[in-house]
Amino acid sequence: MRACDMANRPFRVCLVVALVSLAAGASQPRQAEAQASHTEDAHATSAYTAREVMIPMRDGAHLQTVIVTPKGQTGPLPILLTRTPYGIPDQTVIDTEASKDISSALPSWKAFQKDGYIMVYQNLRGRFKSEGQFLKTARFDANDPMQANEVNDAWDTIDWLVKNVPNNNGRVGMYGVSYAGMTSGITLLHPHPALKAISEQAAPADQWMNDDNHHYGALRESYTFEYCVLEQADKNKNTNYNFDTHDVYDWYLRVGSVRNTDKLYTHGKLSYWNANLDHPDYDAFWQEEAWYKKITGSTVPNLNVAGFWDQEDPMGPWDIFYKSQAHDPNDTNFIVAGPWFHGGWQRTDGASIGPMLLGGHKTSKEFQDETEAPFFAYYLHDKGEKPHWKARIFETGSNTWQTYPTWPDKHVTPQSIYLHSDGTLSFTAPKKNDAPYRQYISDPANPVPYRPRPISPTFPVREWRTWETMDQRFVDHRPDVLTFTSTPLDQDLRIAGPVQAHLFASTSGQDSDFIIKLIDVFPEKGQKSIYSNDEGASWAQSLDGYQFPIAMEVRRGRYLRSFSYPTPLVPGKVTEWPISLRDHDHVFLKGHRVMVQIQSTWFPLIDRNPQTWVTSIPDAKTADFRAAQQRIYTTSQAPSHITLPVLQ
Repeated sequence: MRACDMANRPFRVCLVVALVSLAAGASQPRQAEAQASHTEDAHATSAYTAREVMIPMRDGAHLQTVIVTPKGQTGPLPILLTRTPYGIPDQTVIDTEASKDISSALPSWKAFQKDGYIMVYQNLRGRFKSEGQFLKTARFDANDPMQANEVNDAWDTIDWLVKNVPNNNGRVGMYGVSYAGMTSGITLLHPHPALKAISEQAAPADQWMNDDNHHYGALRESYTFEYCVLEQADKNKNTNYNFDTHDVYDWYLRVGSVRNTDKLYTHGKLSYWNANLDHPDYDAFWQEEAWYKKITGSTVPNLNVAGFWDQEDPMGPWDIFYKSQAHDPNDTNFIVAGPWFHGGWQRTDGASIGPMLLGGHKTSKEFQDETEAPFFAYYLHDKGEKPHWKARIFETGSNTWQTYPTWPDKHVTPQSIYLHSDGTLSFTAPKKNDAPYRQYISDPANPVPYRPRPISPTFPVREWRTWETMDQRFVDHRPDVLTFTSTPLDQDLRIAGPVQAHLFASTSGQDSDFIIKLIDVFPEKGQKSIYSNDEGASWAQSLDGYQFPIAMEVRRGRYLRSFSYPTPLVPGKVTEWPISLRDHDHVFLKGHRVMVQIQSTWFPLIDRNPQTWVTSIPDAKTADFRAAQQRIYTTSQAPSHITLPVLQ
């Protein structure tokens, strides 16, 4: 197995393996005594020395940890810690890769080592050789000091490192992407005194509301199931589900009721998957998981990092940023956002997003060199200057980095763009005599795919990473998808801040989903893509007429009144559906058009809503799934619209 096969390994595995495998020492069984044991690397010929230790936690469990130090270190260095469930390399990887220079493994490593750090990587409890039970939870009880949780494990790890790692300067930073971002960010709840800076990157914050597992209660079926297989099928490895059908759209449709995945295939082996099915509503289980709500302010300097096309954790960094911002007396809470898929700023050069070129920028390297490394250098080395901005954001469309003293910027003006019954979109509100609505039939037996078929598994193939950038013409003109389009813009339209949709809709059923997409439609001629210089590029690889998604979201009808206590919809009743489309910074360029698409299925990304009333959608029977007539209203009394944060 290669250290980091980008085509066949999830990014979060690659983050640790790519960095550590090039210098890590051989793994040996833990010694019996309570103190941590370690072995020096006998294989590496790089400029770094690695050793493996088993660090003791307060409950007696020991966590597998690799410590990588520069050879010839002449003075005290700070420690950078990453805590992950995705594994550190085995002996085979070490023997194969140890002779390589670790600084070539990942750009962030190279940027960090200009200043010098002791890098530490740790498997979370219950993963690989780390002892204890894998928590798969973000629960933290401040009143139980002996509780096994990620906050206490981070505290114990930092405490051991500053006391036992030779030649450290007593300062520790934490960073990581996704799950490792969560284990960094959650330390805000009770940070160790030696923890001086963190960078939570793409961290999940609320798994029911708007991150990995659900969006506003709508189960993200394919991703959640396959991720639970990845993490819970085998303690000692990351496992990809072996589908017996090439197009997983067909597999999930054949499964029928979501509960059948366990009944027919996994048979109780995936406890977290079953927890998702057992808790369909925003009950105490999920509210306790929403750890960011316990943040009391910016307790440690934090560089939040978000991707606008993050297909896994798009909202977590914003939740953490806004909650910390409520009490930030020392101005130590920052956010960076850019044109990236999940973790893309750590695994690509960031020169493009999907097929779109970004004006010659290598946004990932720019972030690492100009923001990430200087942030840690300032707080851990006393080098450079404190960030002079609150938000640093790469604005797509104009393809420029923007800095803001506040976020959202105080110069933003909310403007509404309205849906009209003739299929147009404009800043003019509907008139009294306009036709009242447009309608379509939503049939859960023939759901709208969320990306072009055949749909590949979430892991380990590439398509999952970039599906949010895919041209939406693949569903345009389906009878169960409504499209509204503006005329070509006569000037640039710049948005910077939260985008909010307000649909007025009705259904003939007792429950329903509505998915809304905000799209930038490129002109029909002369658009250059990443394929433009490739003589073998196909006609379809042109950006001419490209329907580029800027924001997409789902809202489930049963939760319009309460997320915790679902209620049925009244058939035929016109109801307002507020749908948050999150924060964005984008310019719809002159000559482009603005488009909105609306549909009621998004499969198998989102589980099918039966459109009849059932107590639990995961347990819906085949007979419960029925077609429904959906209406989107476009009148002066019920004006469906999107509110855009327009920045002059």
